[in-house]
Amino acid sequence: MQEAKLIFGKEFGGTLFTIAKDVKIQVEFNPTKVQAYRLIGYENRLLAAEDFIDDTKDAGELGSGHTVTALYEVIPNGVESDYLKKINDLKYTKATTKIANSDELFTVKFRYKKPDGKKSIEMIQVTKDSISEPSIDMNFAASVALFGMQLRQSQFHNNSKKEDVVVLAQSGRGVDKSGYRSEFLRLVEAVNQ
Repeated sequence: MQEAKLIFGKEFGGTLFTIAKDVKIQVEFNPTKVQAYRLIGYENRLLAAEDFIDDTKDAGELGSGHTVTALYEVIPNGVESDYLKKINDLKYTKATTKIANSDELFTVKFRYKKPDGKKSIEMIQVTKDSISEPSIDMNFAASVALFGMQLRQSQFHNNSKKEDVVVLAQSGRGVDKSGYRSEFLRLVEAVNQ
């Protein structure tokens, strides 16, 4: 019943009213700040870099009231990690940046077409390198991503336990008006019982 309420009550309008088509998002990290990164999920939606500006390449639609969340795992410069492989110094290819002393962490480029449009519109947002506490929504989204990595037995879940997911989800529960976050916690608790 709760699933039917979600689909027909909350999400139905978003599937009827497309507000943007061929939606593409490109994130570029500042190489002076980030030595490696990994997009969590979306493996089946990845585009080649050159396809981002190609208006003939089909992409997803965005409905009214819908949001998209993308999570990245980032390894800052100067941090050692077992996930990083050694690379020989390249003679002809050097990683350089035009903004070496910048306080920019990453740039997000967002391209879309109007529902009846043929040409893409691009928006660009630069994010500064600053540290803040994660929001309640961020904690919840991270708990869902971590649980998904555990279920897939991903090499990247860093030997986390179900209890880690529960603690993170509880810190991201917030005001749960529709009960979806509580339902997620019940699902996590039900696994492996």
